[in-house]
Amino acid sequence: MRIHEDPPLNVVLYEPQIPPNTGNIARLCAAVRCHLILLGKLGFELTDSQLKRAGLDYWQWVSWEYHEDPEAFLQNLPEASIRCLSVHVHKPYTQMNPSHGDYLFFGKETTGLPKAWLERYAEQAFTIPMWESGVRSLNLGSSVAIVVYDALRQMKVF
Repeated sequence: MRIHEDPPLNVVLYEPQIPPNTGNIARLCAAVRCHLILLGKLGFELTDSQLKRAGLDYWQWVSWEYHEDPEAFLQNLPEASIRCLSVHVHKPYTQMNPSHGDYLFFGKETTGLPKAWLERYAEQAFTIPMWESGVRSLNLGSSVAIVVYDALRQMKVF
């Protein structure tokens, strides 16, 4: 495990279930020096070969950590730094107004973030707009990439 000092953003995956998604997100985090936090019950082992393969040989540059207890993790965060992303809210991510060090929470592939969190952080909950009503959601890796790169752009990181 490697931890970058003062990352521009923290990407939090709540109970990710699909190893290649997490591996791809880890690679993205390495590329833009964001910190990856895996939270809660994982749908795979951290030694999973699919996870490693998806991250290719970039794991040495990934800043990451794992926390088993989601509520304990949340209690230690400044509330103003929490941003929740979900298909179950209506405010577009382009209104997020990110700040250096924010925590971007993404839910598990099948059910997303807990409803209680979306209620607790309603003012800090955002979505990626989709115009086709027949499409339920985007791939988790795609969603993280969209939001992270736009947040970095808004913060004028590059």
